[in-house]
This record gives sequence, C-alpha cells and structure tokens, in this order.
Amino acid sequence: MNKIGNDQPHSLFISDLHLCASRPAVTEAFLNFLKTNAKQAEKLFILGDLFEYWAGDDDLDNPEHRAIIQAFKHLSSQGVEIYLIHGNRDFLMGEAFSQATGITIINDPSALVLYGQRLLLSHGDALCTDDLEYQQFKTMVRSQDWQANFLGQPLQARKAQIEALRRKSEQEKSNKSSAIMDVNQEAVESLLADFDYPALLIHGHTHRPQVHKLSIKGHDCARIVLGDWYDQGSCLRLDEAGFRNIPIQI
Repeated sequence: MNKIGNDQPHSLFISDLHLCASRPAVTEAFLNFLKTNAKQAEKLFILGDLFEYWAGDDDLDNPEHRAIIQAFKHLSSQGVEIYLIHGNRDFLMGEAFSQATGITIINDPSALVLYGQRLLLSHGDALCTDDLEYQQFKTMVRSQDWQANFLGQPLQARKAQIEALRRKSEQEKSNKSSAIMDVNQEAVESLLADFDYPALLIHGHTHRPQVHKLSIKGHDCARIVLGDWYDQGSCLRLDEAGFRNIPIQI
C-alpha cells in the first residue's frame, strides 16, 4: 500500500554527502531531505561517505552529530528502511551507530532485487584499482588489527590523525591523474560478472555523476554514478517505471 502523499512505492539512493561542521548548509539541506523526500520513500540507501570522517562510535554524543542521528532515528521509526554501505571516510561506523540511528549497515557490494530489477550497490572505491597507493592504504585501515589499535587511542588523538591523513590525501590527489582516480573498466566488468550481470550497478565515490550504458558478453547493464553533495545534492529515485535523478538544493 502506498504511503500517504507518496505517488508510488520507490527507493532513494544517495552518496558522498561528507557532512561536517564547516559546511552547515549541506547538513541543513540533508536534514530537510530526510523530513521531505526520504519520508515518502520505502527505502533509503546511503552508499558511503555520509560524514567527512567518522572517528569511532564513541563520538555519537558529539553535538555536531546529534541532529543527524535524531533525524535518522525519527525517519526509521516512521517505517522507512535505511541502509548504509561504508565509504572510505566513515568505515568505522559500527553497531552503536546502527542502534542509535535505526540504520542497517550492509556489505560492499550488496545485491538485491527492487521493483523487478536486479541491483548491485557499492561505494565504488574498490573499482578504482589503478590507484594502487589508495588500495594499499585501504587494505591496511580495513584490517581488524589496525582498527583495534586505532580505536584503542583517545578520541581526540584519533581525530588529529584523521585530519593529518586528510591533508596528506589532498596533497597526493593533486599529483594523480584524473584517470587513475576513476573506476577501472575491467574491474567494473569483473564485478558485474561475479553477480551475473545485474541490470543496474549503483555507486558513488568518484564524484562524477553519470549513467554509463554497458553491453558485456551479451548482457545490457547500466552503471549509475551518484553525485556528491557539494554545490548541489544528488539523489537517485528508483521505482517500477525506472530511475531518475532528483536534484537537492543546497
């Protein structure tokens, strides 16, 4: 049954909001999005980098996070299912975050069927295989030993380390070609083959919104890249009629 005020059942997909105190207009726009657009959806999928960074679930009481966490909890209590895939900035979100928000954290990648279509969801950074330096760094910080050691440090020390890593990352990006930081086509085709060629692959990470039509070994697929929330919010809507982009004003 359709929800009141909802034209037909649909789901929404967003990514790369990079919420932080230095960009209050984005946080305000996102909170409004949760009260309006997201409220009408059956499901909301967040495909990574919700926050600029997440230093650990012991930062839940941070005043900068309070309104966002409360808004998620309110939305989930109204029956909207919220799912999240870790991004490269917020992979330390864990069970306490999930409990506080009502968000279900899902694997990267995750396959599902919605409105008769097979989908594959991912943050997208795993597809950027040409950036060897980044992939090595990702392997290190996703290890249980590294995370246990990192989370064992005081919160403020962790935040200082993250800020230093961010500055270093920005410097390194300026020396990398645009192509290296984009997805590798062979990696895309390999992932689609692993999941038996779903109709849609939806991801973020690259901040290069586009719909790429693919034909691989007789299979027609579409790779949809979500945009970031810097100058304008990006949201993908999917229902039985197909998908379309919904611009979000900031």
